[in-house]
Amino acid sequence: MKTFLFAAGCAIALSVFMPAAAQEKAATQLTSAEWLARIQADKKGVVAKSMDLTPDEANRFWPLYDAFQRELAVPQSASNRAALDYVAADHKLTDANAQRLMEQVLAAAKEEARLHDRHFRRLLKVLPARKAARYVQIENKMQAIVRYESAKAIPLVQ
Repeated sequence: MKTFLFAAGCAIALSVFMPAAAQEKAATQLTSAEWLARIQADKKGVVAKSMDLTPDEANRFWPLYDAFQRELAVPQSASNRAALDYVAADHKLTDANAQRLMEQVLAAAKEEARLHDRHFRRLLKVLPARKAARYVQIENKMQAIVRYESAKAIPLVQ
């Protein structure tokens, strides 16, 4: 039950904001858990501080960012549900359920990749390529941290 609650918390953490980590630590000294807390507390703020957008670029970027985050929530939610279903099954996971859950996770990953590609193409229309690429890097790094912290909480299939 503890594992389920911990994994549920990590999965929910993808979309729920928590308090930020201490501000005085240098960015290079933050652990992945501290970065996760910062991302959850103010993801948009992390992006804003990292992008160095001009006012004109910001006016064009933020509506795209908001739309992308809404679209991205759909496959992330599907992946989270599959992870929660797996954890809830505990050691009673059948081969059929394992296959079904993995297919859901893989389908969500494919949809995320499709959304990233589409979003990058849209960004190229409103930002210089270097800034569009920078945003994609920032988004990927934040998602990697969230995935890493979630993966630590989910046990391997037995």
